Amino acid sequence: MSLPTQEKLQILSDSAKYDVACTSSGLDRGGEGKLGNTVASGICHSFAADGRCISLLKVLLSNSCVYDCKYCMNRRSNDVPRVTFTPRELAELTIAFYRRNYIEGLFLSSGVLRNPDYTMEQMCGVLQLLREEYRFRGYIHAKTIPGASLELVTRLGSLADRISVNLEFPSEASLQLLAPDKPKRSILRPMGLIRDQIEGNRTDLAVYRHAPQFAPAGQSTQMIIGATPDSDFQIMRLAESLYKKYTLKRVFYSAYIPVGGSDLLPAGQPVPLLREHRLYQADFLLRYYGFSAGEILSEQSPSLDPLLDPKCHWALRNLHCFPIEINRADLETLLRIPGIGPTGARKIVTARKSGALRFEDLRKMRIVLRRAAYFITCSGKYMPGIRFEQDFIYHNLVADTSRQPSGLSFAPIPEQLTLFSPAAPVPAALPGFGREAV
Repeated sequence: MSLPTQEKLQILSDSAKYDVACTSSGLDRGGEGKLGNTVASGICHSFAADGRCISLLKVLLSNSCVYDCKYCMNRRSNDVPRVTFTPRELAELTIAFYRRNYIEGLFLSSGVLRNPDYTMEQMCGVLQLLREEYRFRGYIHAKTIPGASLELVTRLGSLADRISVNLEFPSEASLQLLAPDKPKRSILRPMGLIRDQIEGNRTDLAVYRHAPQFAPAGQSTQMIIGATPDSDFQIMRLAESLYKKYTLKRVFYSAYIPVGGSDLLPAGQPVPLLREHRLYQADFLLRYYGFSAGEILSEQSPSLDPLLDPKCHWALRNLHCFPIEINRADLETLLRIPGIGPTGARKIVTARKSGALRFEDLRKMRIVLRRAAYFITCSGKYMPGIRFEQDFIYHNLVADTSRQPSGLSFAPIPEQLTLFSPAAPVPAALPGFGREAV
């Protein structure tokens, strides 16, 4: 017996919530009899190249799967209701949502129906209906199926704006243990093809601007964090390699949610949201700040500090590079200072052409002095109340805003209580780094 489309949508949008390649998932606040409705029917958000926030219908084509990945809600051995959209049903649903101004695009993934090639053919069928029959030009993000033929990957990329190949785990050993149906080769091979197709398409567009586009928004991948013993250093080193070798736009990190019942998976532990957050911060250092994975972490220090963001942690490990004179440092050096981002660094370089900068000028530029003040000087002077000592800096970086030392009048930063665990006792010195390293 076929289920109504609305019931299929509820099941398949809920099954899609573990794919982390959008900014947020839908809420679950009904609006019956009121203005608006945010019921969890698969609406999520992403960002366009020009910074616009766009709403996407985030849904699976099917939650039926022939694979038995231990970590997955939709694994073959899990007892859940199984439903599947036909390509026509999903295309019509997407257009109906678009016409009602609910969405501006589609995020499409799927369990493995019959085999990878059959599933990819069905997904391509959805996108082909949208692009050719309905003339839909909205944003489409599609996830490839591991093991599908390269011809189908190429076809999917010609229809989608962004295409993803989920790596799942940082190491091949973890992948073989928890997802034996997904060999590493079936993931890396499509990544290489997509990279080559994007580079070739860029050349075609340079010659002929009306050439068909291939995945113009690039490719991305996802890694599950906390389900395996892989360290933060292994994860960051792999992400760095993926960015360089496959020119990925993003690596997404998904904190493991215990939905599997396998003895191979951790049980009874909280979802590692703070660790996921720190990995995203470290990822930004790789992509925008010129850091390497070996600078952020090492084999001797393989874990990110839960109390400090990665940039502050790096600065404390390398105090011999500081303090930095704000009026003389070049752009690359300014980007190494905690509390100064790319926009702030460019503002500093431009503003100091008119004269020497003071701490008051930096505050007006919205430089985060609550972090930067410990690592900089202005015209050779520290900010009042600052002592360039490792213990002093560490204690004040992790302390509550009410415990700031005298002379520092910074605006308090609200704490995200749902994301961070309560602050642990502050150690007497920075763990893992002796005075001889300063």
